[in-house]
Amino acid sequence: MEDVVLRPFRPDDAPWLVEQHGTLYARDEGFDSSFAPLVAQILDDFIADHDLTREQGWIAEQAGKRLGSIFCVSLDRNTAKLRLFLLMPQARGLGLGKRLLSTCTGFARAAGYREMALWTHESHKAACALYRANGWQLTDSKPVHSFGVDLIEQSWEIQL
Repeated sequence: MEDVVLRPFRPDDAPWLVEQHGTLYARDEGFDSSFAPLVAQILDDFIADHDLTREQGWIAEQAGKRLGSIFCVSLDRNTAKLRLFLLMPQARGLGLGKRLLSTCTGFARAAGYREMALWTHESHKAACALYRANGWQLTDSKPVHSFGVDLIEQSWEIQL
């Protein structure tokens, strides 16, 4: 994975991100068709109105092929939110997730945020293990019915 580049997100990455989120979450989690439009709305909002000094998105790319993404967006003056963390199946387990997470939290720290938050599902065991191993704390866990399936929704935070 040494030849993988983390480059800034570009608006032309949005269709790929929407498609991959929709496809992978439907296949792996059983999510219904309501999930991809949520991803599209998150990206539309980011493209339309983000502060480059406090918000950023990255695409992991190898030889022109996209392998993953991660975003840092502002929740408030002191809190950043991690969003759209995705790794393609062929890129999992190779350290790329740790690299993306480190890049995102490093950016948040440098941008002056005091903490970061994220929302995920308990079923994302590898991601949750990565968060825990990197100092994130689970702050809430509750059963929900979202995207057509029963899930355990989780909130995580880290002090920067």
